[in-house]
Amino acid sequence: MITLKRILVATDFGEAADAALRYGGELARTFDAKLDVLHVVENVFARAIGVEGYVDTYSEIQRDLEDAARNQLHRLVNDADRALPDARAVIRTSNSPALEIVTYARDANVDLIVMGTYGRGAVAHLLMGSVAERAVRTAPCPVLTVRCPKHEFVRPNGSVAIATA
Repeated sequence: MITLKRILVATDFGEAADAALRYGGELARTFDAKLDVLHVVENVFARAIGVEGYVDTYSEIQRDLEDAARNQLHRLVNDADRALPDARAVIRTSNSPALEIVTYARDANVDLIVMGTYGRGAVAHLLMGSVAERAVRTAPCPVLTVRCPKHEFVRPNGSVAIATA
């Protein structure tokens, strides 16, 4: 029997992440699980190390980025998600989103991570890497990757698609 008590959805606010949130929310409702929605904000101050001056400007920029992400996350998590037991919208700051996602999953005892992936080609993947792939390789729990909707299982009315032969 599969038991899911806490589900983490990682979001970058992109289309694939929106699809992942639909899956994660529906799974949380199905399993009566807690839902955490995590966004990792870039740490601009860490990128600015070695740049002289403007430290106050960087902390203000960082605060603005985090506030904007918090507002966007609040809009993204809908009332149905908030109705779940102990649903949380979480902002973390890091320059390594995959590491932050995995660390959060470990610390929060997450049973499943759900995240979007864009399915880029080999060259783009080689040049840019993949947060989803890194998370899959290092996560302490299963990771469900949802490709920017190619085959949608979650229906708007909450029904689930059933495969037919």
